[in-house]
Amino acid sequence: MNEQELNYSKGTISISLVHEALLSAQHQGLNTQNILIKSGIPVELLHSSKARVSVSQYAQLWTELADAMNDEFFGMDSHPMRRGSFKLLSQSVMHAETLEKALQQILQFLNLVLDDFISQLFVQENYAYIVIYEKKQTKRMFSYATYLMLIHALMCWLSGQRVLLNQIQLKCDAPLDDQDYKVRFCENIQYNSNENYIQFDANYLNIQIKQDKQSWYQFIRQTPHNLLIRFKNPHAISSQIRKHLMNVPPAEWLELNEIAQRLNMSDATMQRRLKSEGVSYQQLKNDIRRDTAIEFLTKTEKTLQEISDELSFHDPSAFHRAFKKWTGVSPGAYRQNKDL
Repeated sequence: MNEQELNYSKGTISISLVHEALLSAQHQGLNTQNILIKSGIPVELLHSSKARVSVSQYAQLWTELADAMNDEFFGMDSHPMRRGSFKLLSQSVMHAETLEKALQQILQFLNLVLDDFISQLFVQENYAYIVIYEKKQTKRMFSYATYLMLIHALMCWLSGQRVLLNQIQLKCDAPLDDQDYKVRFCENIQYNSNENYIQFDANYLNIQIKQDKQSWYQFIRQTPHNLLIRFKNPHAISSQIRKHLMNVPPAEWLELNEIAQRLNMSDATMQRRLKSEGVSYQQLKNDIRRDTAIEFLTKTEKTLQEISDELSFHDPSAFHRAFKKWTGVSPGAYRQNKDL
């Protein structure tokens, strides 16, 4: 497996988030099956709760939904966020002097465009807070996550670094699975709270804006793909281990004690930290093989034999069984409309 192939998989996204993204479109009576086909997502995957899609498939789904609805907030607010709104917002805020001034402009823009959310920036001692007030009822986690992703991605891009979030508190109920949200934002997400806010260190607000017209063109060209993967939470121990594993073929993966040694911690400490993140070392290895297999199946012409070999399975039938166990569907389901 060469370096390019090792870098294929940037992770995958739960099918539950595909369902969430489609919800408002379904309520509006749009042809969501056609939208899925245009996104390269086989409809069959919707029937398996374990299925996952590649980042590029999900990014294409965002684009198709935004185009079909003329709404970059996917019908989740009383007022549509018309196509081109995010592009206009990002272009206008890159001229701000500091992140604090840019963030004030971002919130002002979103407060004007959307009807159901009003947000404010507060600074209290060493911490900054973005507090979200609802004008109507509490929304689903997916709505808050989409809203925060738009804001947080701009914060990271404008400052030229990952803005680490300390905690998120939300009024909504916890989704059935929030692992994808924790990977994207932070480990500390609390639900059924009295208010909605994100907290981060206030010193980020003093950062000088580092972007220009050229870097803006690159940022917009990569949107929405970059919103999903570029600004992930890097400090989770699972992310650090994943990074190690992604640099070598599965046949050369180290044992848990060897990985722990590389990261200067004991086996027990590593296992405890992984457990707190709701994952095991074996699951991480399975996840990388699964995610890379999905990338190969949807982006390449590799045969099942080739994929099986590269992911260090004994034979294609072993790969087929493992893949079906991981995702609930066969490898062929991912191939069925790859070229549409």
